[in-house]
Amino acid sequence: MDALTVLALAAFGSTAYLTTLATVQWLNQQALRTKVAGLVVVGMVLCALIGTIANASESVVIGFVVGASITPPVHRWISQRPRPVAGH
Repeated sequence: MDALTVLALAAFGSTAYLTTLATVQWLNQQALRTKVAGLVVVGMVLCALIGTIANASESVVIGFVVGASITPPVHRWISQRPRPVAGH
């Protein structure tokens, strides 16, 4: 297993998660017809992406799964941290 490939795909899995999250949040603000069509397209893209990754080597799959698995809890933790108030 190539460690560099795992790290690169972990970053890619994280990016895929955050991009999907942002897209779905944006689609939730759209009209129902646009939202449904957009969610179908997002689902098709994710299925194609996961199918392509599943067809690749073991290190690619492990890296993508690690990145996509670690990102949600870290993203929630960063989002919930209190932000310091800027002083003058």
